[in-house]
Amino acid sequence: MRRNKLVMFLHLVWATWDRLPLITPRIERPLLRNIESEAIRYNCKVIALNCVGDHVHILLMLLSTISVADLVKQLKGVSSHFVNDVHKSDAQFKWQGSYGAFTVSKSDVNRVARYVEQQKEHHLSSDLWDELEACYEDVPASE
Repeated sequence: MRRNKLVMFLHLVWATWDRLPLITPRIERPLLRNIESEAIRYNCKVIALNCVGDHVHILLMLLSTISVADLVKQLKGVSSHFVNDVHKSDAQFKWQGSYGAFTVSKSDVNRVARYVEQQKEHHLSSDLWDELEACYEDVPASE
């Protein structure tokens, strides 16, 4: 019996509304746990997950059971609901509508995972990878 096989490594980045520093130390850990558990619920293997005050990075292995757009919508929706309604954030918590999604080759997974894991250090030293920090505001027009 034949079956579909898709193994895609995906690096996702999304930001808080207006890039406000809404991810405070008080909510960071529960927020990341919430995002990770939701990704696992959709059969994704989370390889690395981290954040700074205004955005999240996640590197995961995506299977063929869900589209990228549906996964991101679910991760953002469940996590914002969690912060606002369950964790009772001090301020209204909201994500931007846009996100960045980057495929990662198997040979680059460890390098990108280290980048995600060391987010705070990268942001302190301004040692950022511009293409992996982008949270796109507009969808580019077709050429």
